[in-house]
Amino acid sequence: MKSSMSQIYPMSKILGGISPATFLRDYWQKKPLLIRQAISGFNGLLSASQFRILASSEEVQSRLIIKEGKNWELHHGPFSRSTWRSVNTKAPWTVLIQELNFHLPAAEQLLDHFNFIPHARLDDVMVSHACAGGGVGPHVDSYDVFLLQGPGRRRWRIGSQKNLTLQPGLPLKILKSFKHEEEWVLEPGDMLYLPPNYAHEGVAIDECFTYSIGFRAPSAQEWVAEFLSDFAERLEWPGQYTDPSLKPSQHPGELPESMNQFLAKELKKLHFDAHSLANFNGRFLTDPKPHVFFNPPEYPVSMASFQRDAKLHGIRLDPRTRFMFAKEGAWCNGATLNLAPELRPLVIILADQRCLSPKEMTDALRTYPEAPLKKQLWLWWLEWHENGWLQIDV
Repeated sequence: MKSSMSQIYPMSKILGGISPATFLRDYWQKKPLLIRQAISGFNGLLSASQFRILASSEEVQSRLIIKEGKNWELHHGPFSRSTWRSVNTKAPWTVLIQELNFHLPAAEQLLDHFNFIPHARLDDVMVSHACAGGGVGPHVDSYDVFLLQGPGRRRWRIGSQKNLTLQPGLPLKILKSFKHEEEWVLEPGDMLYLPPNYAHEGVAIDECFTYSIGFRAPSAQEWVAEFLSDFAERLEWPGQYTDPSLKPSQHPGELPESMNQFLAKELKKLHFDAHSLANFNGRFLTDPKPHVFFNPPEYPVSMASFQRDAKLHGIRLDPRTRFMFAKEGAWCNGATLNLAPELRPLVIILADQRCLSPKEMTDALRTYPEAPLKKQLWLWWLEWHENGWLQIDV
């Protein structure tokens, strides 16, 4: 099921009339792109009062940034009513809410516009609410980002500088020296794409909302370290060091070269095939962030009740759920799925569009007339529902 927002605004419109293929070829990770009226008449996804309610929740990742002269303050939410009363009497402020797509269905639907980029690369939708003059200072991001302007206006200055030295002693990563090359004022519906490590600064001209669609890019250090840690946990390595030809040592404090040679020989046996690499990547890239928790149903649901509601309304992955597939298998929230190969077409549909309508469910069940496959399908869906990974799409 596609969101109504995606139906109203086709991808070519969102990208300023160019195709996704052209955008990826000419701009993605290469150079910025300013798109005027990417979403015409865009009024944002939530009001100021709704924003404050979210920022006061324990389940929401939020930050308050205040700039007073050359001084910067950083505070972490949740924020109370007294915070909002006091913040309006202070210097320019900005409040950021991470992972808005976890808490607001409209933000999850916004991501449909970017389905031409693999879900494995997606990070989240962040929303920034700032008063006039508010901002987070000149900085760089290590990931691709689309900056969609909501209500209000924001001035963006950007530059491709190589000097990314940060100001010392600040709670934020702010560039020590910032030299911009281009400058624009974005109005509601305008969008700016920036590749990684492109210096930029956004300052609110008046009270405004900006929606940032960020794309994950694990560092080589993080990726390799996680792989080696995972590999070590699963390691079963036969053999043991021996030295039956040991000679009397003239320097007992010296490291024997034979021990170096033994380790070097053993390391040459290391081999990572495509299946083991894909299996790790599937688990690693679907593993939720440490602060992410799921909300199981308040009361147990019987299979009969679940089947009735699912057939009537359809099913949808929880916004926090990360679900991916490859020819080597499928993975969900860090777990490898053991599913019958016959279910692969259905896995692909669910992973791509993250939901199944009642008709799609009926068609799928008709496709699998064998009782064992149907049983596995229903057990799979019910288990995910009980984990909070999957919801009835009401």
